[in-house]
Amino acid sequence: MNQILHEIGLIGIMPVIVLEHAEYAGPLAKALIDGGLPCAEVTFRTAAAKDSIACIAKKYPEMLLGAGTVLTVDQVKAAKDAGAKFIVSPGLNPKVVEYCLKENIPIIPGVATPSEVERAMDHGLEVVKFFPAESNGGVDYLKALAGPFRALHFIPTGGINENNFMSYLSYSRVLACGGSWMVRPDFVANHRFDEITALTAHAVQKMLGFSLRHVGINTSSEQEAKNTASQLTDMFGFLPNDKGGAIFVGTAFEVIKNKYLGAHGHIAIATNSVERALAFLQRHNIGIKQETKNFVNGKLQTVYLDVDVAGFAVHLVQL
Repeated sequence: MNQILHEIGLIGIMPVIVLEHAEYAGPLAKALIDGGLPCAEVTFRTAAAKDSIACIAKKYPEMLLGAGTVLTVDQVKAAKDAGAKFIVSPGLNPKVVEYCLKENIPIIPGVATPSEVERAMDHGLEVVKFFPAESNGGVDYLKALAGPFRALHFIPTGGINENNFMSYLSYSRVLACGGSWMVRPDFVANHRFDEITALTAHAVQKMLGFSLRHVGINTSSEQEAKNTASQLTDMFGFLPNDKGGAIFVGTAFEVIKNKYLGAHGHIAIATNSVERALAFLQRHNIGIKQETKNFVNGKLQTVYLDVDVAGFAVHLVQL
């Protein structure tokens, strides 16, 4: 997959913003970045779109910045000149798609029917926008639409909000969701950028879904592990389950028979998406221990981070 499209998938949510005044572009971009979403689709619905893109591209080059509601080749050229890294269109305009492909510009055209999906595939596209998502039947219709076209991924947009976006992201064929609920026009107009940051951060945390999975306890021998497991069982009634290298006590504890990572053990944190969680943490300068990656059916399931917390290693677990 194209690297820019891959990065959109790792971010997971693509804010769709409409700016009436380019002077708001910088503060809005900063609010999104501070909230954990260094990505935006600036729509060409206003005269300020090109200047807004140029402003964000100059001030925040780390922003994965695209132009939306692009209807013509001239708009593609204007967006690209301003600094847009990808193009989003409401429908599949062959002239726009062909120009973007010729110029090696990632293009995400809108589709809503099997025939439109087939035309997208004829152009060799990997990702399309499902639009308008909710008006066209929501995630159930998307699953039916996507079923025969297994090589394609979708970015649903239109009617997506904080209450329904996770139902889309939980579908494996959805690359990311496009939405505007965290960039309400009244917040932008009234310079309420702190509230935009808060809404953005809430959306990111809901997407990642971090929760405590279990606590791992290091011991130095099998006998010590058995003694520790017995103590936890006697205290709390949790049932032990010997897995060979470790004894799980209920779902809350993993007693390691021979000391592993961490001075005391590890903390396992569950997440809706290990890959998106790693991308999020990387933006906060937290890396991973490469040798600890564990894949199941080609998908990353667990991995240790390169930080300790109070003597405990930390690893992520795919929900």
